[in-house]
Amino acid sequence: MTVSVVLYTADLRVHDHPPLRAALEAAEEVVPVFVRDPAVDRAGFVVPNRLAFLADCLVDLDRGLRERGGRLVVREGDTVAEVRALVRQAGADEVHMAAGATGFARAREARLRKALEADGCRLYVHDGVVDVVAPGDVTPYGSDHFAVFTPYYKRWAGEPVRAPLAAPRAVRVPSGVRSERIPRRPGIADVSPGLATGGESEGRRRLVSWLSDRVDAYEESHDDLAGDGTSRLSPYLHFGAVSAVEAVFLARERGGAGAEAFVRQLCWRDFHHQVLAARPEAATADYRPRHDRWRRGADAEEDLAAWREGRTGYPVVDAAMRQLAHEGWMHNRGRMIAASFLTKTLYIDWREGARHFLGLLVDGDVANNQLNWQWVAGTGTDTRPQRVLNPVRQGKRYDPDGSYVRRWVPELAGLDGPAIHEPWRLTGLDRAAFDYPDPLIELSDGLARFRRARGIV
Repeated sequence: MTVSVVLYTADLRVHDHPPLRAALEAAEEVVPVFVRDPAVDRAGFVVPNRLAFLADCLVDLDRGLRERGGRLVVREGDTVAEVRALVRQAGADEVHMAAGATGFARAREARLRKALEADGCRLYVHDGVVDVVAPGDVTPYGSDHFAVFTPYYKRWAGEPVRAPLAAPRAVRVPSGVRSERIPRRPGIADVSPGLATGGESEGRRRLVSWLSDRVDAYEESHDDLAGDGTSRLSPYLHFGAVSAVEAVFLARERGGAGAEAFVRQLCWRDFHHQVLAARPEAATADYRPRHDRWRRGADAEEDLAAWREGRTGYPVVDAAMRQLAHEGWMHNRGRMIAASFLTKTLYIDWREGARHFLGLLVDGDVANNQLNWQWVAGTGTDTRPQRVLNPVRQGKRYDPDGSYVRRWVPELAGLDGPAIHEPWRLTGLDRAAFDYPDPLIELSDGLARFRRARGIV
């Protein structure tokens, strides 16, 4: 009886899964395995919200495999050691897995390949599982990656997208292969109370619902903070519970301006993955150094704490930060506003903000989180590194009647209309009627400090 192993990483699904399909075609029996590796914990990327969502995904993946006669095998330990032991136990000839974009993922692939080859087992690493277009498949002349989004998008959009693969009808797992208990959400502490349910079943339900009736308005509504016209698919894409290839394929089948705007956002995900694959140091170092002299010391720490807790005195910033704490997710426009305020008004290092986001975001992807922070901070791929997002103007533009602020900053619920974005302008009894902090800093002062530090006259 021939056996193949499928190593699951950030691709927790049965639909449109090239490694699973290849393993089933190569062998009579397949061992689907997920390894809880302590090295991921030590890297600091394991936090309650993502652990809870991961648990949902693993339970749902196991359910999907059992519906087809199989099951998910869960192991805990060093990935290379656990897969190697599993290969020996099952007598497997091949291991199949999805290609990764991070330095950690690529180093893991290299170690695994070397170990398996020593045992006479082949490792197959599949592109087009996590990304639509694999890092390195689209490059400009004379460089190993695109540093600017627009030319990348033009090339990316012209690449053929394969048709999604159907889920297998049957998965046969060898008897006697042990599995540890699959973790479940109820056993995980400190999870954001509004965290979404994870798993492929929920992700596919959301994808179908999104493409059936809401995507058409996406181009006009995706920045509307209160309307929440986004797909909210990012956590499912991050864990691979939804296939990015299938999302692009189905969106293009739907067609229209909204669908194309949605596809463009999915391209940003691939863009950041190809930047990080070429420049892994960008996870912690400036992609384009600006020689910033970030604020430090007690005052900066106090401002950072106020920002984290949603008490900066700028309503739209505080609303965004409170949404993050409650849901483990934040509207993309809110992310940009909050990041710009931290880096260009408070002039605090983008790494501090990126670290806080990664501590809460269920879709906390190293490439997209770090490089989006750098984009806003002006140290990344943005061709206008001095751009500053004024939180008052942003609030009035993207939350014109204040509904988003009222939802997340209940202290201001009694204020109507755009006045909610400048509560400090109220006087007398109106000002005394709510308990809300004064602004940490005048916007003009913050911008002046930023400009001086950047050497801008």
